[in-house]
Amino acid sequence: MGIIDRKAAIAAYKERKTPAGIFAVRCSATGRVWVGRSQHLDTQQNGLWFSLRLGSGMNRDLQAAWKAHGEAAFTFEELERLSDETLPYVRQAMLKERLAFWKAELDAALV
Repeated sequence: MGIIDRKAAIAAYKERKTPAGIFAVRCSATGRVWVGRSQHLDTQQNGLWFSLRLGSGMNRDLQAAWKAHGEAAFTFEELERLSDETLPYVRQAMLKERLAFWKAELDAALV
């Protein structure tokens, strides 16, 4: 890969749009559901699973369920994806509003 190709690839990476949205984590062993919001929906599961494997999950209930039932009992589900055209400050407000909606809809805890 030449220098010009490398610079073009870096520029394209920096300009890409990352999808924001709401996600759910479900435990098949207990039926519990946790919901959360993310600015980077495509990579959220990887980061969340990484922290849970290390035992450093932010939510104590979720971490305890992970420890008790193991990774195989959990699924990650994208509930809603926001439009890429949204301004950053509007996006934050929409994420907060939609998170509250899904929390109530699924009778879920927050991640």
